[in-house]
Amino acid sequence: MILVLGLVCFTMLMLVLEWIRADMVALLVVVVIGLTGLIPSERVFNGFAGNAVIAIIAIMIMGAGLDRAGVLGLTAQFVMRMARGKESRLGVVINAVTSLFSAVIPSQALAALMIPVTSRLSARTGVPISRLLLPMAFCILTATNTTLIANSPLIVLNDLIASANANLPPGAQTVPKFGLFSVTPVGLALAVAGIAFFYFFTNKLLPDREDERQKVTPGRTESYFAETYGIVGETAELTVTAESPLVGMSIGEVEQLHGAPLILAIKSGNEARMAPPADQVIWVGSVLGVLGPREELNRFANNQLCKVSPRMRQLAELFNPTRAGISEAVIPPSSRFLKQSVGDLRLRKRYGISVLAITRGDHVYRDDLRAVSLRTGDTLVLHSSWKALQDVSEDKDLVVITDIPREEQRPNKIWQAVGFFLLAKCLALFTNLDLSVAMMTGAIGMLLSGVLNMDEAYKAVNWKTIFVTACLIPLGWSMDSTGTAAWLAQEVLLHLGHASPWVLQGSLAILTLLFSQVMSNVGATVMMVPVAISVAVATGGNPSAYALIVAVSSSNTFLLSSGHPALMMVTGPGDYSSRDFLRAGVPLTVMVLVITLIAINLMYR
Repeated sequence: MILVLGLVCFTMLMLVLEWIRADMVALLVVVVIGLTGLIPSERVFNGFAGNAVIAIIAIMIMGAGLDRAGVLGLTAQFVMRMARGKESRLGVVINAVTSLFSAVIPSQALAALMIPVTSRLSARTGVPISRLLLPMAFCILTATNTTLIANSPLIVLNDLIASANANLPPGAQTVPKFGLFSVTPVGLALAVAGIAFFYFFTNKLLPDREDERQKVTPGRTESYFAETYGIVGETAELTVTAESPLVGMSIGEVEQLHGAPLILAIKSGNEARMAPPADQVIWVGSVLGVLGPREELNRFANNQLCKVSPRMRQLAELFNPTRAGISEAVIPPSSRFLKQSVGDLRLRKRYGISVLAITRGDHVYRDDLRAVSLRTGDTLVLHSSWKALQDVSEDKDLVVITDIPREEQRPNKIWQAVGFFLLAKCLALFTNLDLSVAMMTGAIGMLLSGVLNMDEAYKAVNWKTIFVTACLIPLGWSMDSTGTAAWLAQEVLLHLGHASPWVLQGSLAILTLLFSQVMSNVGATVMMVPVAISVAVATGGNPSAYALIVAVSSSNTFLLSSGHPALMMVTGPGDYSSRDFLRAGVPLTVMVLVITLIAINLMYR
């Protein structure tokens, strides 16, 4: 028991401090559990083969298939028609559509899909994006409990219940598993409450400030980026002459010169490319596509003996607004770019993308960007071709915010995508198949019908989430098998033994939501569900109700931007502060807590 409690404390501490990556922490924990024999060695890695993990993988693949088939593009058109440009109506429609998708698509993936859609709607209607993104992210979390499909804590819940049943005291009744729509009454109540909350209180709770982001369109971005990031000037061509001291220098060396403009493209001989790498050498006759104030460009050209042309001639095709331009992108929690410097990523060489500025909170980085280490929620200002930007966003390392020209990828596969998704839901609902088998049937159907290919399916899976979930499940098993959960339940009853069931349930819910603010909601669920079941058994309560209260409360993470990946992703694009989250999050947290307790008790009275 001491060892299990030590592992729990270590896990919490590491997930809060982030000294070690979350997936590495989870792997370390599961290895220690195996080495110390807390559970039999043959069960240590069973989490990877569990129904919960397989179901999550299948759901991620199907979500990517729906996006690839253009379902979200049609969603944006539907929202535009329904909202008719009115801010109050636009917010309600976005939140309602988001809540609907949240029942079937994991929250982090849905946030990545909906941020560009919301940005596009903001740009086309003139409604500030800061009035749309935070309600959208909060509604993802309030509606994620509608089914067992999209919410990882609810998917993990059945595996934890199976473990608890194996360790119940003699004579105790086993806890039944939850069906696909067992939680729907609670989830619907929370979803409706979230939509209504922002319909009535958006004007009072969200920041009332001017937002220039709606001016961001592919053809005309100068005013927005000048005002927001100080990126000013015009594009021009610099032709390097034989007398120029730039001959033989690399792009990186030129960028270090005093008064050097932003170098966005280069043409040497017959080869032209966007975002030249820092080690590319400049030769006689090279043409540089640069960005900067007219006077500074002329001064630099004179000093470096270059010919300046304000009109794009040789690089006109590269700078065509329909093909390239300036954009914004946010770093999601699953990005491989996290904790790496811009210089180490070599974005120009690998992807043809130039980083012009980085925003983190209230601070904007414009100088020495190569040394800046990226964090979750950072907003990057990029210059690239639209194709290069789409290619890098395919790997989920960046979430593009700007409304850029996009091609429908496989709109002819939309009926296959929707059909196999509905098939998976029907199998889960109307048959005795495990959720993992039902969901994987839909995923393999999309793959066989060409909605996705296998490489795209691999990219669609957030392997960090998979490893954290699979490796933390054995921690919950060890809490049951060693008696740690029962001991913790006794300690809770020692202090609250004479309290009413409402107080006990409320205490467990508050502990869970507080744990979820500082660690993953899966981790909080794994820790608290065994304790909740033990408390219910000891007090004569309904274990299903207590377990469900914990699982639902793990998504009640509205107080801090770091409380959930979906919230971290909208912080930068919406320019939200901690005060914004607290102003809207505190009343919403209380409301969700009260509705959760009432709805679940009505279900299990």
